[in-house]
Amino acid sequence: MPHFRLPRTAAAALVTAVLPIATAGAAAAKTAPEFTEQVIFAQHTDGYYCFRIPAVIRANDGTLLAFAEGRVNSCGDSGDIDLVLKRSTDGGRTWGPLQVVLSGDTDTHGNPVPVVDRRTGRIVLMTSYNPAADQTKRREFTQYSDDDGATWSTARDVTGEVTKPAWNSWYATGPGHGIQLSSGPHKGRLVVGASHEGDGGALKGGPQGGHLLYSDDGGTTWKIGADDTRTTNDITPQELSITELGNGRIYANARDNTGTDPGNRDIATSSDGGLTFDRPFTPIPKVSAPKSQGSVLKVGKKVLLSDEAHPVTREVMAIRSSSDDGRNFGSVGKVVHWGPAAYSDLVDLGGGEIGLTYEAGDASPYEGIRFARFNEAYLATPNGTPPGLPKPPAPGPTTPDLSGHRNDGYVRGGMTSPSEFDGVDDYVQVPWNRSLDLGAGDFTWSARIRYTDTGGTHSILWAYRVGGGAPQIWLRAEPANKRLIATVGTGAGTATVTTTQPYNDGQWHDVVLRRSGGTLTLGVDGRSTSVADPGGSVTEGRQFAIDGIDVGQRLDGVQRFHGSIADVRIFARAVPDDQITTTHRDLRLSLPLDRIEGA
Repeated sequence: MPHFRLPRTAAAALVTAVLPIATAGAAAAKTAPEFTEQVIFAQHTDGYYCFRIPAVIRANDGTLLAFAEGRVNSCGDSGDIDLVLKRSTDGGRTWGPLQVVLSGDTDTHGNPVPVVDRRTGRIVLMTSYNPAADQTKRREFTQYSDDDGATWSTARDVTGEVTKPAWNSWYATGPGHGIQLSSGPHKGRLVVGASHEGDGGALKGGPQGGHLLYSDDGGTTWKIGADDTRTTNDITPQELSITELGNGRIYANARDNTGTDPGNRDIATSSDGGLTFDRPFTPIPKVSAPKSQGSVLKVGKKVLLSDEAHPVTREVMAIRSSSDDGRNFGSVGKVVHWGPAAYSDLVDLGGGEIGLTYEAGDASPYEGIRFARFNEAYLATPNGTPPGLPKPPAPGPTTPDLSGHRNDGYVRGGMTSPSEFDGVDDYVQVPWNRSLDLGAGDFTWSARIRYTDTGGTHSILWAYRVGGGAPQIWLRAEPANKRLIATVGTGAGTATVTTTQPYNDGQWHDVVLRRSGGTLTLGVDGRSTSVADPGGSVTEGRQFAIDGIDVGQRLDGVQRFHGSIADVRIFARAVPDDQITTTHRDLRLSLPLDRIEGA
C-alpha cells in the first residue's frame, strides 16, 4: 500500500520565508528579468543536522518535488541519512511540510534521482544505500508515486539489475533528475545517470567511470546501458547529469573527479537511446569548476549548466549557457549566488521560467538548500562586481613595508608596538596587492617569533583564503600538539609540513616556509622538514575574492597570536636562508614591525 512517513519532528513549516532578493520588473513585460529565491531546507530543522544533495522535478499536474538527503547527526556523507521531500503546488512560491520518503533507520539512503513517466504520470525515484559504517557496500533501490509525490510505494532493491560485480567499491545514482526521451526511436524510455568504481578506483588500478541506466516499462525494471569504464586516471567521470538534445539523443555532463587531463567537467553523448556512448567522455577545458556535482537542462535551443564558477572552491553558483548542444559554455555564466555553494539541480517550470535547487550559505555551502525561480531574461543580465572582492582597508595606524611595493600593514587592536600581540584583538592587516600574487611560482616566507603559550592555536601568518580546498598559505603555532605547522592549498591539492617541537621557550626563533621546485620546506633556526608541494596557484580564482595577508591571526579573525612577531618577509622565489635579510627585486613584503605611524 503506498505510504509516506511524517517528519522526525512536528516542526516542519508549511511555507519557508522568501529571502530578500530583489526582482527586476515583476509587473513589467514578460521579457523583463525576474528572480526570486527562498530556503526550502534549512540546517538544524525538522530533526536534522543538515540537508544535502538536492534533486527536483515537475510532475504532470505541475507540482514541484524537491528531494534531499536529511542528514541526522552531521553533514557527513555516511551515517543516519533519510531521503526526504518537500512539494510545491504553486510553482515553487510556497512549499509544504517535509516528508520522509525513505528512512535510513541509522543507515544511509541518498543520491536521489527522480524521473517522471509523462505517459502515466508515475514518478519513479532511484536511490543508493549503504550501511552507516561501510560505504563500499552500496545497494540500489527504486520506488514510485502515482499521486504526484503525496505518497510512495515501498522501496525495491534493484542492485542486481543496475550493477556489475566489478563495481565493488563505490556506486552512485545521479544525483539529480533523470529524463524520459520525448522523441526518436526510443521515445518514452526512462534514463538516469550513475557512476561506479571497483577495487578502489583508478587511483588504485581498479575500474571507474560513468554509465546510464534505462527502463522501457515505466521504471518497473532497469538495465545497464552506455558504459564508459576505464582504469586510467586521465578522465574520471562521476555524478552524471543528463538531458535530451532532440530526436532521442542524450547529453551527459559529469564531474571530473581526479582526472589528470585539463578540464573540470566531462561530456559524452548517446545517439542510440542510452545503449552506448558515441565516444568516451572528454573534458571541456574552458569550463573552470571545482570538484563538485552540476546539473544540465535543455531549454529551448540552449543547454544550461548549473555549477560553481570558482575554479577551485565550492562557491559562486552560476548558470552557464551553451548554444552548441553543450560542447562549449561561457566562462562564468550568470551568477546566482556569490558565496559558498555546492550541489544543484535544474528544472523547467514552463512558460520561459526555470527553477534551481542548490546548496548554499554565507559561511558554508551546507547551511541550507535554496530554490530559485527565474526567467531566461535574467540569465542575460550582467553580473556586476562580486561583493566578496577586497575593499580598501579601514583607516588606522600603519607599520611600514620596506620592500618598495607599499604594502604597509594596518595595525589593529590596541597595539602600542606592532611586534607584540596580546592574543585578544591584536593583528596586522596587509591588504591585497598585485605584488603579493605569488600564483603558481616558488616563494619564501620568513618571520621571527617568540612566545610561551602551552595551549591554544596561534596563527603567525595567513594569506589569501580560509576554508578546506581554498587556495591559501598559512603558518601557525600549535603548542599543545608540540609543533609549528604550515599549509599550502592550491587548485591541485594541499600540502602540510610540521616541525617536531613548538618553539615556545620564550626565545626568538627564525621561521622560514619555502616552496622550491616541487618541494615545500618548513625550517626553524636552520633545521628543516620537507614534503612534496601540490603545485598550482595559491591565488587561483582571485577574480572572485582574495583577501590579503594577516599577521597574528587567521583571516576570519580567530586563532590570534599571543607573543612577538617581527621581520616578516615574503619573496616571489625560493630564497636561501643566507639571503633572507637582503633586499632585491623578488622581495614583495618586508615588515620589520618596529614602529607605528599615524597613531
